[in-house]
Amino acid sequence: MDPASLRAAFPVLEHTTYLNAGTCGPIPQAAHAAAVEAWRLGTRQGRSSAFYERVLELVPALRERYAALLGAEPDDVALTAGTSDGCGRVLGGLALGGGDEILTADDEHPGLLGPLVAARDRHGVTLRAVPLAEIADAVGPATRLVACSHVSWHSGAVAPVAALARVSAGGVPVLLDGAQGSGAVPIDVATLGATFYAGSGQKWLCGPVGCGMLWVDPAWGPRLAPQAPAYGSLQDASLGIGAVMVTTSRRYDAPSQDLATLAAAAAAYDVLAGAGWAGVHARAATLAARLADDLRGRGVDVVDRDDSTLVAWSTPGDDEAIAIRDRLAAEGIVIRHLPGTGRLRASVGAWNTEDDLARLVAAVAR
Repeated sequence: MDPASLRAAFPVLEHTTYLNAGTCGPIPQAAHAAAVEAWRLGTRQGRSSAFYERVLELVPALRERYAALLGAEPDDVALTAGTSDGCGRVLGGLALGGGDEILTADDEHPGLLGPLVAARDRHGVTLRAVPLAEIADAVGPATRLVACSHVSWHSGAVAPVAALARVSAGGVPVLLDGAQGSGAVPIDVATLGATFYAGSGQKWLCGPVGCGMLWVDPAWGPRLAPQAPAYGSLQDASLGIGAVMVTTSRRYDAPSQDLATLAAAAAAYDVLAGAGWAGVHARAATLAARLADDLRGRGVDVVDRDDSTLVAWSTPGDDEAIAIRDRLAAEGIVIRHLPGTGRLRASVGAWNTEDDLARLVAAVAR
């Protein structure tokens, strides 16, 4: 891949050391232009035939893009509003109840915790949390679902996917929260071992807020009830109450699809895919590993991590972490604070440069 060409696609990088794709990725100019054109179409021509024809073109087009990213078939991928939306569709759609246990990790993001807590409160399931590295070995006789992050938002540690594949093969389904995985690291759902994979479009795929995907193992489709079926969930809506649901993962789509969101998400995806996913993934991982080494070399307490795009480090506490984050922001360096941990986190993308890393390390070390 050509790092300079990729970097030139993102206007924010002209003036900012942007290291926060784990929250929201930098927006490519092409995505901005696509969204503006979508709004222009609706504004000038009205939201009628041409507008909805464009929506109907982009829905399968984006589905195909996300399926390619996951190594999946398009029929097995739903378009959601984001990772939490996808996780919620799984946790709400499985027939879980009292006496059933969901096993999760002890440092999960609130985006997964929300659907987990809802499953507990609504359906009476038991929640049990263990360290991510130990999650596969912690499966017990009452465990009916394992739900955890593919890549930890706290550290950049990667779930023990080989062990989780054995769990899934043994009959306990596995839901992977791919918020820090989709677009950041290589994914092949055929070998990953997950039963469900929920991902975001606004983070490492650099799309707008409100886009994402959910892959459902086709063998589990009949056991996952749709949570918000709508027009697109039906094979032939003209049949009225005689209509039947589609049999593909389209029945798990978010009920409404916004043209500007679809257009921007597809355009952002194309920027990254055009650079070459293998190169995008490899460069980001290499730069992140270098950043971790450089920070350690300055005496910074880097949190243990795996081969991912996130680098987190500890400070004496939240107040210090927030002060550092704000100082760096004033200098044009964007990272994030991890609330309640005293940690700071940098998200390293293929669009970043060695100079970005050096600037961050020098600023942190001051």
